[in-house]
Amino acid sequence: MTGFAPKTYQQQVLDSIEAYFHACHALPSPAVAFTATTERLWGRGNPYHPLSGFPADMPYFCLRVPTGGGKTWLAARSIALVNTHLLRTEHSVILWLVPSKPIREQTLRALRDRLHPYHAALREAGPVTVLDLEEAKSVPRATLDTSTTVIVATRQAFQVEDEESRKVYQNSGALMHHFDNLSPTQRDALLHEGEGAERTAPCSLANVLRLRRPFIVVDEAHNSRTPLAFDTLARFRPSGVMELTATPDLERTPSNVLHSVCAAELKAEEMIKLPVVLETEPNWQQCLADAIAKREALHALADQERRVGSPYLRPLVLIQAEPRRAGIDTLDVERVRNELSANHGIPANEIVVATGEEKGLEQIDADYTLGIADPACPVKFVLTQRALAEGWDCPFAYILVSMASLTSATAVEQLLGRVLRQPGAVHRQALELNKSYAFVVSRNFSETAATLRERLVAGAGFERREVADFVAAAKTEQAWLDWAGHAGRVAVPPVTIALTEQPDLHDIPKPVRDKVRWDSLLQTLTITVPLTEDETALLQATVTGASAAAALAQAAETSRTTAIDFFQTPAERGERLRVPQLALRVQGKLQLFDDPEVLDYPWDLPTFDAVPTGDDLRALGAGMKVAEFGEIDIHDQNGTLIPSFLPGVQRDLGLVYRPEHWDEVRLATWLCRNLPEPSLTHASKQAFVAAWVTALLRTEGFTLARANLQKFLIRSLLEARIRALRQRAVSKAFQQTLFGDDAAVRVAVTDQYAYAFHAQAYAPTRDYDGQFGRFDFRKHYYGRIGNFDSNEEFECACRLDILAQQGRIQFWVRNLVRREGCAFFLQKANGRFYPDFVCQLPGKGDQPGPILVVEYKGGYGWANAEDDRLIGGLWASLSEGRCRFVMVKDKQWERIEEQLR
Repeated sequence: MTGFAPKTYQQQVLDSIEAYFHACHALPSPAVAFTATTERLWGRGNPYHPLSGFPADMPYFCLRVPTGGGKTWLAARSIALVNTHLLRTEHSVILWLVPSKPIREQTLRALRDRLHPYHAALREAGPVTVLDLEEAKSVPRATLDTSTTVIVATRQAFQVEDEESRKVYQNSGALMHHFDNLSPTQRDALLHEGEGAERTAPCSLANVLRLRRPFIVVDEAHNSRTPLAFDTLARFRPSGVMELTATPDLERTPSNVLHSVCAAELKAEEMIKLPVVLETEPNWQQCLADAIAKREALHALADQERRVGSPYLRPLVLIQAEPRRAGIDTLDVERVRNELSANHGIPANEIVVATGEEKGLEQIDADYTLGIADPACPVKFVLTQRALAEGWDCPFAYILVSMASLTSATAVEQLLGRVLRQPGAVHRQALELNKSYAFVVSRNFSETAATLRERLVAGAGFERREVADFVAAAKTEQAWLDWAGHAGRVAVPPVTIALTEQPDLHDIPKPVRDKVRWDSLLQTLTITVPLTEDETALLQATVTGASAAAALAQAAETSRTTAIDFFQTPAERGERLRVPQLALRVQGKLQLFDDPEVLDYPWDLPTFDAVPTGDDLRALGAGMKVAEFGEIDIHDQNGTLIPSFLPGVQRDLGLVYRPEHWDEVRLATWLCRNLPEPSLTHASKQAFVAAWVTALLRTEGFTLARANLQKFLIRSLLEARIRALRQRAVSKAFQQTLFGDDAAVRVAVTDQYAYAFHAQAYAPTRDYDGQFGRFDFRKHYYGRIGNFDSNEEFECACRLDILAQQGRIQFWVRNLVRREGCAFFLQKANGRFYPDFVCQLPGKGDQPGPILVVEYKGGYGWANAEDDRLIGGLWASLSEGRCRFVMVKDKQWERIEEQLR
């Protein structure tokens, strides 16, 4: 298996999870930690919503990842973070819940397959065992003691009401050894049956789970948000719950969304094909013919690219037919198949049917090693009715054809999810191969576009504020009707005509009647809302004269075409915004400077620094109280002492996962193995860790047994210490390389490495909502504008737009923070600098003008921004006049204007 490198947004998701887990231990409760973490990461602290029936301070969070974003890989990779940073245990039990049996089987296969990236992600947690529910009902105790055990099951499998599922709660002789030598505290925590002297705790899987405090992963969590589902999970005393979904519940039982990935990020990372190019056609046969022609064109492009080395690609068409109904003429599967064969000459082996009765896709998977993506497979058309088999996935799907006018929401959402995935998660050279296509049998384009956008929100997990840009009209004449796609950027003036006769408007439908206004005094008809062709025909029927009918037709066409004034952003007009980046010369070759670790800096871990600090000893002392007694809080009502959640979990896990009695050498070896630091030699790291542990054991009150018990906390303290020492070395090398006497030889600003703002890859965490005032921004590069941090930043943006309207700036963009795939940054020694604004200045002829970067700092921020000013100034000075940089404070707008001369 080749190595799997996470996408930037995936690593950010993992970083958010780790940050939250650290905060859970550092702050009073997971609830406080959630609000504090979201405040630090996204600029706005989100409120924490505890799950009903669970402890109020149980760690519970949700990852929102749209279709095609790799939710399962993220879940698998998160298990190592759960063990190391939340539970602080070497092994754990993970209860992995999925919505259906097909998804369960697919997940089990992938997690068990040693060649699959999902299994490799799981293995980051160390030894791992993957079980289905039947296997878990007889799992040996040794398996749980020596590996992280992942139990994959459907959510329905634990419902007590289901007779088969009751076995989870029933006594099992195969599990009796799990309950040997339990303490009274452990026995009290079990589920019991009977009353009085007859009260017993069955040796059931449910009680094994209660002992092991499982961490619960809920895949497709939007399907689980019912009181019954929550009650089921609460029975197992989980140590935490992580949800993954594209469409979290934000109202009825709100999910705690820790990290939200935007579709634009997936587009920027080449994970999905956008926009969805939509074409509507009332004649179903013509609609199908258009889709076939598009498939042939895409296939020709794919073949051209393959001849020059691109991977194999055979674009597929997914066709949603209508259900067959007795006595009614329908565009059902058989009729569409006949049309493909009889009128288009499509061979039978190029068509596969996937319905409840005909399982064509399952046969394809059985016949070909790579399924439908196998080069030997001839299939080009997949015919379905309601939905495809759950878990079926093929990025070769490019075209959705709907014979049912998008009326079946579930089927459309599912099929859209299939066509959005980018083959190989790599953009193709031909732009057409980086888009998805939808052909719909419909007369009303604007209504169909609105429905398609709604399906992207409801099913694929796109944010409503971004979908306008992700559905594009295939035909120019249909683009005129797509007012929702230009929301806030389109003017629809009324069209008035004089008529020789008064139209009879009483008999036409009210929706059409509401779009026109008759003035009997002036004998004029005003069309206030553009009319479709069908609505025009209805309006023409209200007059008798041919000249009046012709005038109405002309006015209606004008209303939906030339009368409409679309305002297009620079991005929509295809204007480019490319910003040269800092590059570093490594071994004679330039490379993008986006990681200070590439700097040539000699560093080692000095053993004289290998001593626990006072803060380290205090942290270990507090941790020991937790391990021995469990941390306690005072109950508000009656003063009763109660254990707080995470300390209680760690105490319970300490009782079931008893540490081995390691000597000092073995403990140091374990710590080294669990401190990944590729910039160090093993010998250097081992010497530092051994010296640190020796110093700890010489401290009064610290024994080898205690150090062994607290090895995860020690690992965290060592990791923080090594990180600080490495940062000190990196900062020194950074200063010498970029600002030393010969910096110009080693650092450059070149067009060879330039960040290009993609037309559809702008993904603000929050859009500007008018918080600091209203302004008609006319020169922003995108239709959306990321939120401003202060009123002064908003005023700075207004000033830039005014200068742009005066022609002194061509256009500008509100740069985003911590959105590497969507923003320009300059690398620093200890992080990245994301300037507030990037401006394209006017050029001469075909040559683009200079780039101006503007950063605004308030009074308190200015003093702490010296490193930002230094790196910004260096970037500008090395650009040979192509780039300019200014940092503004106290509304000194004249400093910006000085850069425009």
